[in-house]
Amino acid sequence: MLIIGIAGGTGCGKTTVVNQIINELPDGEVGVISQDSYYKDLSHLSLSDRRMTNFDHPQSIDFELLEEHLKLLKAGKSIQQPVYSFLECNRTDKSIPISPSKVLIVEGILILTSAQIRKMLDIKIFVHADSDERLIRRLKRDVNERGWNLDETLDKYQTNIKPMHLQFIEPSKEYADIIIPNNKYNTVAVDMVRTIINEKLD
Repeated sequence: MLIIGIAGGTGCGKTTVVNQIINELPDGEVGVISQDSYYKDLSHLSLSDRRMTNFDHPQSIDFELLEEHLKLLKAGKSIQQPVYSFLECNRTDKSIPISPSKVLIVEGILILTSAQIRKMLDIKIFVHADSDERLIRRLKRDVNERGWNLDETLDKYQTNIKPMHLQFIEPSKEYADIIIPNNKYNTVAVDMVRTIINEKLD
């Protein structure tokens, strides 16, 4: 199994890059796991307390469970991936069965901050985007899809998102094998990754 990690700041366009990479690859041979599914269980907290949690800090992620699941998939075993609710700021009681595949993409803002996860990645990719663009995308997503109001999101950006990006996410770029600019000129980098995957599939 070839495991590819794709990181980058919030709203940088990781999902777009993932879709560009897998768009022309054979169905069923490339799996995708999102770091967002592995936020720690916060059932012991009230919703208001959960909304105060710093979800941009590496400690918010259950990296131990993610590592365990990657090892199982690499060993040819299926896993039950947790399902996370952004509205409830917590894991749900549901899970999604994930079967082993020849290629697995693991994407998330904090993927490259974990030394244990980095050791399991065959290719490490960092998606770079302008900070203003990332802020605009994050604002739209949190307000339109995740139930936050504009003031909450702006406050969260100033207190959590930007400081955590500067402290943890941006420095993790140094571990990347490939840095992809998220703009119309990224086709060469995406094609290169796709070529590597095709070689693995062949």
